[in-house]
Amino acid sequence: MSPKVNEEYKKQKKIALLQSAKQVFIRKGYNGATMQDIMETAGVSRGALYAYFDNIEHVYLELLRHEDRKHEVYFRSDDRENCWQQIKNWLNKQQDEIGSMEENLVLANSQFFSSAQYRNNKDAYPYIAARYDGTLEVLTGFFEKGAAQGEFAPRLPAESIARYLISFMDGLIMDTAHMGPEKTKVKEQLDALLFTLEAMLDPVENKTGTTEKENKEDVI
Repeated sequence: MSPKVNEEYKKQKKIALLQSAKQVFIRKGYNGATMQDIMETAGVSRGALYAYFDNIEHVYLELLRHEDRKHEVYFRSDDRENCWQQIKNWLNKQQDEIGSMEENLVLANSQFFSSAQYRNNKDAYPYIAARYDGTLEVLTGFFEKGAAQGEFAPRLPAESIARYLISFMDGLIMDTAHMGPEKTKVKEQLDALLFTLEAMLDPVENKTGTTEKENKEDVI
């Protein structure tokens, strides 16, 4: 009798397969990747891969879910940093990722979302809409939490700011995938985004910093 495979083992095995798949998608993009490529990269049999995924599209959607969870970490409660600092940390991470397409899924994402199969049959991809809704919920909750804690004094509704941030990042990522980070000026665009978010959220730490500076000048 073969040993019983527990749920934790299956979870870890699936994550390992997704990491191998990520390497393939980074190297070949979504359009060029095949299930055979993933099998070879992961060093597994056809049966082992198909036990977890039906096809290349299924693999990619599961990889999106996995990657999305990692981004949400930046917007969870963190007693060590204030909300504004968490936003700046996330944008720094985005700058690194968008600026190095050869090391991330920017190109593969662009190919997937611009594919005729996706554009002509969006109803067949419920996770994509759920993905947007989930990101919107996380960001809106984060901005509302910051306001409730007195760290933000937002000039617009939290949901409106969240939608703006999602649209800005999606557009920048898509343009960069097609034209490259030098053409889209990723750093300058993210600096402009930070400036705009600061105007919309009105972080209290900035006011405090100004007050402290003014106090020092008064003492001098």
